[in-house]
Amino acid sequence: MEWYEAFLVIMGGLFALMFIGLPVAFTFLIVNLIGAYIFFGGVPGMLQLVIQISESLTTFTLVPVALFLLMGEIMFHSGIGFDLLDTLDKWFGRLRGRLALMAVGGGVLFSALTGNSMGSIALLGSTLVPEMEKRGYRKPMSLGPILGSGGLAIMIPPSGLAVLLGVIAELSIGKILIAIIVPGVIMAALYACYIVGRCVVDPDVAPAFAVERIPWPVKLRAGAMHVVPVGFIIFMVVGVIFVGLATPSESAASGALATFLLAVFRRRMTWEVFRKAVVGSLEISVMLLLIISGALAFTQMLAFTGATEGLVNTVLGIDAGPVAVVLLMIVTVIVLGMVMGPVPIMLVTLPVFVPVVDQLGYDPIWFAVLYLIAIETGSTSPPFGAGLFVMKGVAPAGTTMNEIYRAAVPFLVCDVIAILIVLAFPAIVSWPLAQMF
Repeated sequence: MEWYEAFLVIMGGLFALMFIGLPVAFTFLIVNLIGAYIFFGGVPGMLQLVIQISESLTTFTLVPVALFLLMGEIMFHSGIGFDLLDTLDKWFGRLRGRLALMAVGGGVLFSALTGNSMGSIALLGSTLVPEMEKRGYRKPMSLGPILGSGGLAIMIPPSGLAVLLGVIAELSIGKILIAIIVPGVIMAALYACYIVGRCVVDPDVAPAFAVERIPWPVKLRAGAMHVVPVGFIIFMVVGVIFVGLATPSESAASGALATFLLAVFRRRMTWEVFRKAVVGSLEISVMLLLIISGALAFTQMLAFTGATEGLVNTVLGIDAGPVAVVLLMIVTVIVLGMVMGPVPIMLVTLPVFVPVVDQLGYDPIWFAVLYLIAIETGSTSPPFGAGLFVMKGVAPAGTTMNEIYRAAVPFLVCDVIAILIVLAFPAIVSWPLAQMF
């Protein structure tokens, strides 16, 4: 069987099972079992597949996935996230569009604590959108900032998708977590600049309203109580990697411990909070581990059949420059994000894209950053971006999908600008990595 025939059989089966609604984990399991039987020599090939899956799950590179999820669950169930929103409310004061800017600031902070974009959108949407509606904010300024900033969880450590990308693409997880920081901050800055600019050009989009003046001592005390401890947690996750004190697995453990101790210190770590956090992180971790094991076996099957090598040679044979090839891959990810979830996209495309990037001579970490921005863009892109439907679930009654689509567009433009900036200035990624000890 030629490589393209094998590729069509594998991908055809994959998309057919996804189309009928089968969960991603079981889709890959079925495709892998049938593929192993056909391409690996029957039952012995299936036994080899089981060994590969077992080996793929018994590795320390997967530890951060569960621990980062535990961090987010503790932060959510203990209510520490709501304290952060209250502190931001005090600091933004009487600034026009402050609730929209709070959404961006809250998105950055929650991203640095949970690593879950859908959770950030749900939390920010359920807490801020009703207040924005009450204050007369129009839909583009109440829904859009939350859609944009909620997706920052993909771009700011601890990012679960960044860890997943590192595992699937076999790249350094520590380097990816450091590399995405500056691009994530750039995206947040672009969102804030748009909000401020839009409020200047069209003040009615975010009407001013009377706000109680908060004395500076109260602001400083709230910052010391709620922001400084969170900064310490962020350092325990990212800082210890940057200065060379810990591996990604160790930093995930230190971050989870710091989050647990903060909840204990605040007297929020009740037995019920602990139970919900552990059970919630366990349920998601099991699902992700099933997906990861299937993805790694899927990658090996593509390589064994020659499909990966054939696709790489085909792409390299396209009469276009290397930059055009990279842009084509990024656009493909964004378009797929309009109809598929982030995890299936990564599982299907990374085994093909990463070898191409290697052959083109580009830094795979730099490409990983572009890829994650594209994933974030796709997840909030019409018509079926996952973030759009999470927003629909928490938006006030009567909010239409059309209104959500229109609110998302300006922030998608900001995402595209961020992609072009990283594409034009690779030092944004390489310089922080060069400073790592």
